Amino acid sequence: MNQPTLVHKVVPANSPVATTDPSRSKKIGQILVERGRMTAMQVERVLQEQRTTNLRFGECATRMGFVQAKDVEDALAMQFGYSVAEAEQVGLPDKVVAALNPYSPFSEALRGLRSQLMLRWFDGTPTQSALAITSVDRGDGKSFITGNLGVVFSQLGEQTLIIDADLRHPTQHQIFNLPNRMGLSGILSGRAGLEEIVTIPQISNLAVLPSGPLPPNPQELLGRPAFTDLLNALSNRYNVILIDTPSAQEASDANVVAQRAGAALIVGRKDRTKSSELSQLAGIMGNSGITILGATLNEQ
Repeated sequence: MNQPTLVHKVVPANSPVATTDPSRSKKIGQILVERGRMTAMQVERVLQEQRTTNLRFGECATRMGFVQAKDVEDALAMQFGYSVAEAEQVGLPDKVVAALNPYSPFSEALRGLRSQLMLRWFDGTPTQSALAITSVDRGDGKSFITGNLGVVFSQLGEQTLIIDADLRHPTQHQIFNLPNRMGLSGILSGRAGLEEIVTIPQISNLAVLPSGPLPPNPQELLGRPAFTDLLNALSNRYNVILIDTPSAQEASDANVVAQRAGAALIVGRKDRTKSSELSQLAGIMGNSGITILGATLNEQ
């Protein structure tokens, strides 16, 4: 798969990694054994070799041919709290790039975007835990960005929830390979509860609320007080709530959702979305009292 890239108009900043993942206290050799990449006997041979070469464990194990460089990178990532997964082992589709390839330029760009969102919005203020993510047009990649942005927030140790509020063309259940049962529409219509939230076992600190059945009146459903009440309740459980919405040209649902979230991030497609279209959408949403945190350009 060609790796997508993400270009955004904010200056990337380094963020500290905060996590309670027990893997941080494990040595690389132990992690590699647990992941089936090395045997205990191979670890012992590497430790013996280290006494004469003074090489790092990972470098020594790679030189001896026991592991590949990526195996060592994955073990290091686990020590530093990043969720590293393998598609063939855990059933994650390849669109969850930030988990499957946390070293790619795309993942690095997402972490830079995450840093700016932490500074501008997710700063611990109780009323600033939800963010709507929309786009000018359908196909700009806003759902793809939402899903992977949720992964990098979870890698920081933040309790993160992705809500699929695109009740017209939902895709988060496809991105994470989840069943789409009652979901958000079921909760808002009073037919389901918070048990519809699905924890992603392969990725620590991440959960997803799929869309549920497509309703005939999505805008009215999202405009009910029940949605505001739901966000208020969820803000007590999650530090970061990312809400996937329909594109602005497709429906005005995004405005309704963003008003309840309080802020919005706009996604455009590089070399396709015009800057005038981004500015126009930002102006419309800003006039509705929504805080616009910026625009991200996606190239998949």
